Amino acid sequence: MIEVKGLTKYFDSFRAIEDLNFTIEKGEIVGFIGPNGSGKTTTMRILTCFMPPTKGSAKVAGYDVVKDSLKVRNHIGYMPEGAPLYSNLPVSTYLEFVAEVKGMKDPVKKKRIAEVMDICGISHVANRFIEHLSKGYRQRVCLAQTILNDPEVLILDEPTIGLDPKQVVEVRNLIKQLAGQRTVMLSSHILTEVSMICDRVIIINKGRLIAQDSISELSKKAQKQAQVILKVRKAKKDEIDMLLKEFGVKIENCEKDSEEQVWKYILSSEKEIRSELTKKIIQKGWELLEISVKSPTLEEIYLRLITES
Repeated sequence: MIEVKGLTKYFDSFRAIEDLNFTIEKGEIVGFIGPNGSGKTTTMRILTCFMPPTKGSAKVAGYDVVKDSLKVRNHIGYMPEGAPLYSNLPVSTYLEFVAEVKGMKDPVKKKRIAEVMDICGISHVANRFIEHLSKGYRQRVCLAQTILNDPEVLILDEPTIGLDPKQVVEVRNLIKQLAGQRTVMLSSHILTEVSMICDRVIIINKGRLIAQDSISELSKKAQKQAQVILKVRKAKKDEIDMLLKEFGVKIENCEKDSEEQVWKYILSSEKEIRSELTKKIIQKGWELLEISVKSPTLEEIYLRLITES
């Protein structure tokens, strides 16, 4: 649904993005992440036909963003960061205005407005002025206007910015609900949200693509050494240390829960040690409470890739 090839954009001599290549398939929810100034918004504005690329190409729903910009706009819903709303209008009146701008006519217009208000959970505030809505509900109105034309592709720039934790969860669930058969490209600085919503991530830095894959695959690639969590009871620290030395692991951290009499270790190992270490611990009569591999979070993967790039 979104196909980008060699996408490059210069503003005079400043390179905003260079030689971006990626594809987002139908039905995917993909996180588009990177530091401030990395080129995310520029890329999104090209994909939504607000500006042309300097070179390269981009297709959305099969249409070229330069040659077929009107057709592209008919197939996408774009929610920019801090999307403006007419706060002096009631919700339903505002959505009627947006529908007319999009060329919708009655009776289709009224039916669709009722549908999107129901989908976005704002039917009960239809007659309330937007200026009297909470930030969370204003974001819902933004999403409602984004899907008015029932687009195949949604491009959402920071949809949960400025929301409190409860509102973040509500908007996150709404985005998942909206996805369905749609393709969603989502930019956010809240990486925990990206990891909970998205099937895959695309990471850019300084205008260049540095990684794209599922979070699990990125985790495997980014993790040069396995991090193992070990919890043992009925053992002395020096005895545990001596055993771990036999396995050639690095002790990253060690702490004791005095109340439970449990030693907790965080270890780094270049090889799989869990099976053999478990056998040794059992042989020594210690009580093994946990031995597991800790996968890096998206934040840890992101920071490592950005630093290395």
